[in-house]
Amino acid sequence: MADGPAYALDLDGVLADTRPLWDAWLEDAARRARVELDVPQDRTAASAALDEALGDWRPLLERFAADRAPVYIRPRPDTNALLRRLKAAGARIGVFTDAPLELADLALAHAGAARYVEAVGTPADVRAALGGEPVVVRSREELAALR
Repeated sequence: MADGPAYALDLDGVLADTRPLWDAWLEDAARRARVELDVPQDRTAASAALDEALGDWRPLLERFAADRAPVYIRPRPDTNALLRRLKAAGARIGVFTDAPLELADLALAHAGAARYVEAVGTPADVRAALGGEPVVVRSREELAALR
């Protein structure tokens, strides 16, 4: 465990906006399954609705996202340079999101940020994994201000 500060980054606000890829998958899944998918905006809550409507939907999301992530998610060299500096200084970095982990993990990999991240999950999951009260970072601008 590093002795440096801990940071909890908002996946969509700081590293990779997964919402467009999620929305494209929902549209594709509804079309393929021939069902109306009226799911809540909050993706944690949407998971329960998807469990009921589609059953084992996570592998479908993972396959769809793996095929299309390069179109939706690109590395940001400036952001990755900041993450690299924080990590080199001993910081512990976690990423929180309401996106399913299958989507979050792919987004981090395609953004080039996965190697800097110790924990991924809900805000509570990340806080527990990092310990204490990590500094919450919700935008790239807030991340840049950490210099």
